[in-house]
Amino acid sequence: MTLKGRSRTRHLVSVAFTATLLVLTGCSHFNRDWQRASKRTDPTNAIEGRWEGTWQSDADHHHGKLQCLMTAETNSIYQARFQATFAGILKFHYTAQFKMQPHGAIGWEFNGEANLGKFGGGTYYYEGRATGTNLSSIYRSKYDRGTFDLHRP
Repeated sequence: MTLKGRSRTRHLVSVAFTATLLVLTGCSHFNRDWQRASKRTDPTNAIEGRWEGTWQSDADHHHGKLQCLMTAETNSIYQARFQATFAGILKFHYTAQFKMQPHGAIGWEFNGEANLGKFGGGTYYYEGRATGTNLSSIYRSKYDRGTFDLHRP
C-alpha cells in the first residue's frame, strides 16, 4: 500500500471511530437523562417529561420505537429530545423545538422543526396535538413524511 493509501485508510478509521464515539456518547446522555426523568412524577395535565411510542414513515414504510424527553424552555417553547430506533437496532438522536399553544380545556397544539443535517434528511417539520397522556404528530421533510404517536411510559 502506498503512503497516500495508508493515510487515507487512517483517516477513514479515525472518522469511523469518531462517529461511533459520538453515537455512543449521545446514547449514554439520553439514557442517563431518561432514567433521571423516571424518578419525577409529571402531572397528568403537563407536557414535560418522558414519552414513548412509535414512528412510521408513509414514504418508505420504515418504522420503529421512539422516546422523547420534553422540557420547557419558555411558557410556549419546548425542547423535544428524541431517541428513535431504525431497523430494530440502530438508534439516532435529535432535538426539535416545538411551539405549544393551548387547545381546548385539556390539550395543546404544536408545531416545530429540526434540522437533521444533509445525511439525516434535512429539515423536518412537525404539527401535532397533545394531552397530558398522548402526543401525536405528523412530520414531513424533503424526502420523508409520516407520523409518530407517543404516550406516557
